[in-house]
Amino acid sequence: MGKVAMGAAVVCAAAVCAAATLLVRHRMKNSGKWGRALFILKEFEEKCGTPISKLKQVADAMTVEMHAGLASEGGSKLKMIISYADNLPTGDEKGLFYALDLGGTNFRVLRVHLGGKESRVIKKEFEEVSIPPHLMTGSSDALFDYIASALAKFVATESEDLHVSPGRQRELGFTFSFPVRQTSISSGTLIKWTKGFSIDDTVGQDVVGELTKAMERVGLDMRVAALVNDTIGTLAGGRYNNPDVVAAVILGTGTNAAYVERAHAIPKWHGLLPKSGDMVINMEWGNFRSSHLPLTEYDQALDAESLNPGEQIFEKIISGMYLGEIVRRVLCKMAEEAAFFGDTVPPKLKIPFILRTPHMSAMHHDTSPDLKMVGTKLKDILEISNTSLKMRKVIVELCDIVATRGARLSAAGIVGILKKLGRDTVKDGEKQKSVVALDGGLYEHYTKFRTCMENTLRELLGEEVSENIVIELSNDGSGIGAALLAASHSQCSEVDES
Repeated sequence: MGKVAMGAAVVCAAAVCAAATLLVRHRMKNSGKWGRALFILKEFEEKCGTPISKLKQVADAMTVEMHAGLASEGGSKLKMIISYADNLPTGDEKGLFYALDLGGTNFRVLRVHLGGKESRVIKKEFEEVSIPPHLMTGSSDALFDYIASALAKFVATESEDLHVSPGRQRELGFTFSFPVRQTSISSGTLIKWTKGFSIDDTVGQDVVGELTKAMERVGLDMRVAALVNDTIGTLAGGRYNNPDVVAAVILGTGTNAAYVERAHAIPKWHGLLPKSGDMVINMEWGNFRSSHLPLTEYDQALDAESLNPGEQIFEKIISGMYLGEIVRRVLCKMAEEAAFFGDTVPPKLKIPFILRTPHMSAMHHDTSPDLKMVGTKLKDILEISNTSLKMRKVIVELCDIVATRGARLSAAGIVGILKKLGRDTVKDGEKQKSVVALDGGLYEHYTKFRTCMENTLRELLGEEVSENIVIELSNDGSGIGAALLAASHSQCSEVDES
């Protein structure tokens, strides 16, 4: 009996030992995996580093590229497109003006009644119209006829007490957010369609001519006074409200910047110098690149797999289209190499662009003790449930790394523009205000991104200079800005009120 008991005890002890060994191995394996996940995160954080010394190099590189782009066509990755907008709104504009804003699958038509310095914008009305998918890949005439018909219907709703003088044409500002080779303030040829449009017979044509012919076909007597993109519209809207506005930046799904240059500082400009002495430059800064940009393996893979490899590198690390996708790519590596979400990689995590920047922002701003929003987003979007608090904390940290890099590089870009304008220092006795108008959902709605960008700007410029630099949210610049540019480039600006 004693021998049996002894044998049972030995077997039992051996089983306990084996179980303990398995548990220790499991824990070691898990802690090894966790360590690997943290290593991936820390390595990514180091590669995304934006110390002030690096940001100053980025700002200097932006200024150098601006000079090169102004010197000659193709002289820089920055196109530095001459917009032909040399008269920015002053606030004196009076009259009834229209705007058409075409930049995606919807377009907007706007009507603005301007009352000069005293009354400013008396009335603003707009309507949004969606474009049927078949028209995005049909013929040029079909698309522009559809737009002109919607515009004519909107014009027909003018109130009785407001109309243009007999014999006078209505005037329109046309915001066209596709690549265009501008040939005057009111003409430009389409280089290529983007955003899902593919209409071959428009490419190489003057888009103002296409719209004008369509308006004639539907019996609408209207002149296009200005062809602009959304960034220049934002600059015009900003300047109308504040004469100290010197530049505009869009930080939304995409990104771009425009600013007011002295016409004599544009070597590639061969025409007569404008009376104002100024010229608005559309930088197309999304295409900026420099060896000083902190690029990682994830950015390089994203770029290689994109529709435009090697292009829009700056945009791919700072804009709303891409931030969430960068987070997804890092999580994917953690899932594959460190079993971050368990033994299998969640299938949804493998889908490019499934994690959008608004989702990332919601997780980044989660302040609940158990990071409930992070858990909800993972479950709803990626179908990942049962995440621990420490996993959620890692995900918030990852969002912070990606957003911080984007925000700090955006600030460096703005400093590059201010340097080009000589507004990055304080001149003796001068208290010259420089206002940068900002628009776009990323800047407006991603609070941590906005705060980080503004703090970095102060850090780069120093306290004294920062006192004279103002960042101002300029909402709906692309719409009202186009109407304001139509007014400032108008052949006639008065309205009869009966």
